[in-house]
Amino acid sequence: MSPKIFILDVDGVMTDGRFYYSSDGKIMKVFGADDNDALSLLEPYLDIHFVTGDHRGFEISKSRIVDDMKRPLHLVSTIKRIDWIKEKWDLKEVIYMGDGIFDHYVFKKVAYCIAPANGDEYVKSVADFITKRSGANRAVAEASLHILENFFKPYILDELPNK
Repeated sequence: MSPKIFILDVDGVMTDGRFYYSSDGKIMKVFGADDNDALSLLEPYLDIHFVTGDHRGFEISKSRIVDDMKRPLHLVSTIKRIDWIKEKWDLKEVIYMGDGIFDHYVFKKVAYCIAPANGDEYVKSVADFITKRSGANRAVAEASLHILENFFKPYILDELPNK
């Protein structure tokens, strides 16, 4: 397998999966450290995209993913993700990272799938790799290093990426 695309779910993967509400509505999500830096190590090898089904919290996710990280974010229902992916890419070239109860549908169709430690138990049972860390706690950084080591060139601690 030669992966070309890395698609990451936002809520529960990039975040801790919790939503914070005030009387005015959804106001906050918690994102972790190091994930964006680790994803930059994958840029020479993979096209990286983010998906969320959270239309009410889309602006919060957009602030972090699009505005801060400068990466594409797509609003796609969790139950329509596999069809959306199939329309855009060859499933044999996709690595997907997700945590939710519907992500197993995607996991069963793509080439390689990763779940964070805090993912749904069924999703973890069909994952190719489960991180030791949870979403918003460097799970994406751990997954990025795993992808490098298993599909491309392992990250060497003493070498800085060429940027």
